[in-house]
Amino acid sequence: MNSSVVNQEQELVAAVDLGSNSLRLLVAQVIDTPSGTQLRPIDTLRETVRLAAGLTEEKILGNDAYQRGLVAIRRFGERIRGFNPANVRAVATNTLRVAKNAAQFVADAEKVLGFPIEVIAGVEEARLIYIGAVHEVQSVPGNRLVVDIGGGSTELVIGKGYEPKQMESLYIGCVSHSMRFFPKGNIDAHAFKEAELAARREIQVISGAYLKSGWDQVIGSSGTARALAELIADNQLGGYGDSLSMGRINGASGLITREGLKNLKKYLLRYEHVNEVELIGLKDDRRSVWPGGLAIMLAVFDELNIDSMEVTDAALRLGVLYDLLGRSQHHDMRYVTVEQFMQRYAVDREQAGRVSKLSAEFLSQLPESNAESRSDNIALLQWAANLHEIGLSISHNGYHKHSAYIAGYADMPGFSKNDQARLATLLLGHTGKLGKLANNLAFNDWRMLFCLRLAHVLSRGRSDLSQPQVKVSESKGSFAIELPKEWAKSHPLTEFSLQKEAAEWERVGRSFKIALK
Repeated sequence: MNSSVVNQEQELVAAVDLGSNSLRLLVAQVIDTPSGTQLRPIDTLRETVRLAAGLTEEKILGNDAYQRGLVAIRRFGERIRGFNPANVRAVATNTLRVAKNAAQFVADAEKVLGFPIEVIAGVEEARLIYIGAVHEVQSVPGNRLVVDIGGGSTELVIGKGYEPKQMESLYIGCVSHSMRFFPKGNIDAHAFKEAELAARREIQVISGAYLKSGWDQVIGSSGTARALAELIADNQLGGYGDSLSMGRINGASGLITREGLKNLKKYLLRYEHVNEVELIGLKDDRRSVWPGGLAIMLAVFDELNIDSMEVTDAALRLGVLYDLLGRSQHHDMRYVTVEQFMQRYAVDREQAGRVSKLSAEFLSQLPESNAESRSDNIALLQWAANLHEIGLSISHNGYHKHSAYIAGYADMPGFSKNDQARLATLLLGHTGKLGKLANNLAFNDWRMLFCLRLAHVLSRGRSDLSQPQVKVSESKGSFAIELPKEWAKSHPLTEFSLQKEAAEWERVGRSFKIALK
C-alpha cells in the first residue's frame, strides 16, 4: 500500500501485471482534463512467460518458469528504475495465488523489480479488470458485462458506469485449459467438446444470477479476447467482413460474434496438432494456448446467451493505474470496503473511532523505520481498529478469532492478499494471548499490534470521558508507557489490565514497562 499523492503535472505512473500467461508493464502519463483525470499510455512491455505452464501437479512453480519470470521482471525493473514508489503498483494473479512457493518467488521478484508486489485475490482482480476495460470503450446507460480470459483464471464482472457490482473469478484459463484438454498440442473433436463442457460447468454456478442482472453491453478484455477477435477478422470467419473495423466503430478494438467463434472452432478441428494450424495472424506465442481460450469463450457465449462482444486491449494493468490514481485522490476502494463491513456487521462506530484515534496517536509517537511507510501503516492500523469487533456479530466468546476469520477469508475489494493477511493477524492479536503470534515468523507488525492492544485496553470503558495523556516509546522491540499516577489510582481496573498486558508481552520475550508519574 502507498497513500502518497500522485503529482498529476506530467507525472508518470506504472503498472506491472504478473499474469499466468504473460507479464506486462504499462507506463502512462497522467493527464488532468476539465472532464477528469485520464491516462495516456506511453510505453508497454510484454513477456510471454507462461507461469501457469510451469506449475507442477504439486502446485510448485518449476525452476524454468521461475527463472523466466525473474529475467522478465528484471527487465521491467530497469525500465521503471527511479520512479516514485507512490506511482508504481505491481500485482500478481492466479498462478501466484495457488503456487506453494509463491512467497519465495515474490520475494525474489521484488528484489529485481525494485518495488513491492501484491498477490491479489480473484475478486480483486475482477474489480480492477472492470475498471480498466470500461475506461477504454464507449459507455452505455445500463449494465456492462466484462469478460477476461487469462492464463489461469477467467473473470466475469457486471457493473454500471465505472462501478463494478457483481464480480467472479473462475479457475479456468487459456493456459491451464489447454494443458488439461490439449496436452502436447494434440487436437480432436472429443477433447474440444470436453473442454467446452468443463468450462460451462464452471460458468453455470454463476450464470443464473448474472442473467437475472442482465446487461446492455458485453466487453472482452485483454489477450485471449483480442487474439480471437484478430483471428476471426484476419481470416474472414465472422460472416460480415472485418470484425475489427466494426468493433472500432463503437470505440473498442475488435468484435467477437457467436458465428465467428463457431467458424473458428470448425477451422481448428481440421487439424490434429496446434503446430499444423494455418491461420492468418496466429502468433507463435499464442499457438499452444488459444484452443483452451476458444473453448472457454464458446462456453461463456453459450451459458450467458451472448451474441456479440466488443473487445478492448485495456484490462488489469490499466485498472491498476486508475485505482492507483483513485487512492491518490482519496477515492481509495479500501475505505469503501471497510465502511461496508462496518455497516454489514453493525459495528459500534463510536468505539471503533475511539480505538482508531488512540492507536494512530500511539503509532505516531513511535520511531519510524527506514523501511516503513508510516502513512500506510496508520491506514492499516485504523482499518483494523474499525473492524476489530466485527466478530461480535457471530459470538462474544472468542470474537477476535471470528473477526480475524472474516477479514482473512471474505472478499475485500481494494485489499491485496498480503494486506488482508496483515489485517486479519492484527484482529486476531488485538486481545487475548500473544503466544498465538509468537511463532509466526512472517508477522512483523508488533509495533502496530502494541498500539492497537493498548488502545483497546484504554477504551474498555467505551467512553471518551477521563482518557489519560499517555506517552509511549519503543526501543529494540521493547515498549514503555507513561501515564499520570493520579489517573491510574482512580482507575484501578484499567491499571490492573495494563499490568496484565505488560505480563503478556513479557511472556513472548518483549519488555513492557509502565511508568506512573
